[in-house]
Amino acid sequence: MISVLIPTKNEVQDLPCCLNSVAWSDDIHVYDSGSTDSTVDLAKSMAARVTVRSYAPGQPAFGGDESAHQNWALQTIPFKYPWVLHLDADERVTPDLAASIRQAVENPGKNVAFRIQRRDFLHGRWLKHVQASPFYLRLFRPEKMRYERLINPVSIPDGPVGRLSGYLDHFPFSKGMRHWLDRHNSYSTLEAQQFIMNRASHSSFSLKQALLAKDLNNRRFHQKELFYRLPARPLIKFLLLYFGKRGFLDGDAGMTYALLQSFYEYMIVLKTRELEGSAATQDAAGMSA
Repeated sequence: MISVLIPTKNEVQDLPCCLNSVAWSDDIHVYDSGSTDSTVDLAKSMAARVTVRSYAPGQPAFGGDESAHQNWALQTIPFKYPWVLHLDADERVTPDLAASIRQAVENPGKNVAFRIQRRDFLHGRWLKHVQASPFYLRLFRPEKMRYERLINPVSIPDGPVGRLSGYLDHFPFSKGMRHWLDRHNSYSTLEAQQFIMNRASHSSFSLKQALLAKDLNNRRFHQKELFYRLPARPLIKFLLLYFGKRGFLDGDAGMTYALLQSFYEYMIVLKTRELEGSAATQDAAGMSA
């Protein structure tokens, strides 16, 4: 009754455990972005259906638009069942969550999607407090879901949303700190581009929605836009995660994670300034021509 979608790019290390955690599904789709390791062969050997959507060498992650990449999958991949569980290769479905998922699709009511609580781990410790938001829309009717933003997309469901019990376990540092830093270096470039696009299009923003929206995904969207507009964003993010979210209760792992997230925010700030400077230089050159 449930199809599974797992986007991949060079995930030969993490994919086996992810696939094993959803072995109860007979419709698992690995959606590959042109892996150069044995990810595709591994997926096929574990009975997953593989769809490859490659991008030109040198292009950023997901071809530079993660939402477009994910929306293409929902519109194109022939899922066997009406409900899709979306996972990353470094995530694991716990037995309690699997049971909750099955119960939800058997009796979804009017819900078109379900929110799942994720547990992120660092140095073997659950980052219980320091996460900005642990809830994600990962179980949904594909025709009722779409994504927005170039990177770290916001899920936009077309209908009511429920919430599941059980945990989705996430191991973002499974490939080491260097991999995490390299990936977020790439992501920060796309975040800076998103900021420039938002400013150019005068994207609507509501402080009230950022602080008080009942829907967590709607609140997350406006919170991101709020952060774009704040001075000293890296410092504010650290204070929010470490003190506001009580990340200090997560020990050394909480401190490390809060610092990494503030550094990520600083990379976005620096790259945004760089893009704005380049645009200003081009405008000045055009006026003088």
